[in-house]
Amino acid sequence: MPAVTLKMMWALFCGGFFLLGCSEVKDAGRTVGHTTRNVTTEVGHTTRDVVKDIGHGAREVTTEIGHGTRDAVKSVGQENKNTTKSGDSEIKSNPPKSDTY
Repeated sequence: MPAVTLKMMWALFCGGFFLLGCSEVKDAGRTVGHTTRNVTTEVGHTTRDVVKDIGHGAREVTTEIGHGTRDAVKSVGQENKNTTKSGDSEIKSNPPKSDTY
């Protein structure tokens, strides 16, 4: 029987080391996992904020370009109206000549 008791004690002794080892590995894995999660979350939030800022900046630039274009088109249209009104009599008295009659 002493051989069985010795084997049993040896099995318990090795099992204890495995359990302690598993606990340490589990704790290390948890630490690595939580750190990875926190870093990934921080990177994601930073990326979101940067993209949002770029989007707002692009929107503002596009709006300014659109307003500038609108104002330029309005001013050209207004100049054409003014030119047409003052030059109406000239256009009627001297119609353009065409060679396609």
